[in-house]
Amino acid sequence: QVQLVESGGGLVQPGGSLRLSCAASGSIFSRLAMGWFRRAPGKQREFVASMSSGLRINYADSSKGRFTISRDNAKSTLYLQMDNLKPEDTAVYYCHAEDVTRGGFWGQGTQVTVSS
Repeated sequence: QVQLVESGGGLVQPGGSLRLSCAASGSIFSRLAMGWFRRAPGKQREFVASMSSGLRINYADSSKGRFTISRDNAKSTLYLQMDNLKPEDTAVYYCHAEDVTRGGFWGQGTQVTVSS
């Protein structure tokens, strides 16, 4: 079992920044493909960004140029730096880990609210 704990969410004004963290345990972190997803009120969960174990990065179109995904394998932690936040970024943000042999795991989510 891979455990994922997100943190760093909160209330921020439009144009502001937040940095989300996802602490992982229960697996060799460097071997995990990691990603961020989000679910806005009334909508389905959607992809935000991902980083493979080989450090290949992908972003959703809505994330490009504003969000930066990174990972610290020594700390078993995934990050999402979010800049120039917009009200439409308001959502619960979830961390996801993919283990080649054990499948996918989700964190409990962290709320991000962008509002003036």
